Amino acid sequence: MKLVHKPTLLTIKLISTVLILGGMGLELWNISTKFIHTQIPDNLHIIFWFERFAISAHLIEGMVAAYLAPQRNKIPWKYAAYTFFVGTVGLLELFEPEKKVP
Repeated sequence: MKLVHKPTLLTIKLISTVLILGGMGLELWNISTKFIHTQIPDNLHIIFWFERFAISAHLIEGMVAAYLAPQRNKIPWKYAAYTFFVGTVGLLELFEPEKKVP
């Protein structure tokens, strides 16, 4: 991934991880409202829609990474978890050509 600077990738990874963790927190909040018989505010439903789409996309990327990781000598469940949190960047790193050691 020589097209993107390393600090930019680090920023993308950090923001993605924070947003996915935030989305998981929103889902836990949504589930907890069912148990305590309250409701989330109506104006947050659009945020939940985006959050569910993002988590679903990251979940699919994680499954693809788990499937392809053994071909790159990576541990499937570790790389799947990594890709789930960082998203497409994890898949791009998986597809990077391996550096040859002299």
